Amino acid sequence: MFRIGDFSRLNKISIHTLRYYDELGILKPAKIDEQTGYRYYSAEQLPRLNRILLLKDVGFSLMDITGMIDQELTTHKVVTMLNQKALEMKEKIERQQEKYLRLQILINKITEGVQNKMFNYDVVIKEVTALKVASIKESIEEFSKQGDLWEELITYLYDHHIKPTAPCIAIYYDEDYKEDNINIEVAAYITGNLPETERIKVRTLEPVKEMACVVHKGNNENLAEAYNELQKWIEKNGYQMNGPIREVHLEGYWSNPNPNEHVTEIQIPVTR
Repeated sequence: MFRIGDFSRLNKISIHTLRYYDELGILKPAKIDEQTGYRYYSAEQLPRLNRILLLKDVGFSLMDITGMIDQELTTHKVVTMLNQKALEMKEKIERQQEKYLRLQILINKITEGVQNKMFNYDVVIKEVTALKVASIKESIEEFSKQGDLWEELITYLYDHHIKPTAPCIAIYYDEDYKEDNINIEVAAYITGNLPETERIKVRTLEPVKEMACVVHKGNNENLAEAYNELQKWIEKNGYQMNGPIREVHLEGYWSNPNPNEHVTEIQIPVTR
């Protein structure tokens, strides 16, 4: 057997960590000397220690490991748990990548000395007529999931020999900002007939008498600036919001693969 210090050095794990694992019950000493209180570990414990370190290294918390380590897990169960952890890590990486891209945009703006001057926005009030659309309305976990709805809708249109044309519209129904359970409808303009499914419906978007509108040209990563200008204009001119926000994509991926050439019109129903 090995004293705790020797076991620590051989396995490159601190004494403090070994004592903590003992407290959690996931790796107890093989023997404790009753007279001296010295902890001793056995080479037979190495497979267990290696499992703990491996699970910890791939992202499982010690609380997760505590609940797993003594279970008689089948290969299928282990693979299922690892796949779930891989999915969680993938989603976390995607969120971090989005933050990284936003950070790069901010750095570029500051470096170029054009912060708050990059775009010139002209807000107009106009009447929006009724529009026949095919749409999916759903509550999504986060904004990034909107792309899945668009893919489903556009694929369905192509399957029925309908090529998407402008406008394609995202409608946000929540009365306040939400980071999850976002109520959204994605809709594509159509002229002919289209069979409905349980998820995809054909309907008419109601006309709106007064819609405050602003056009944004370029990557939607910068869309927040258009929103800022629009809300300043609404407040300055004595209007109030009066319905769900629409993002009307006049030029998008279906027609142009270059996001810097996309055109989006933000539309907000208003009243005085």
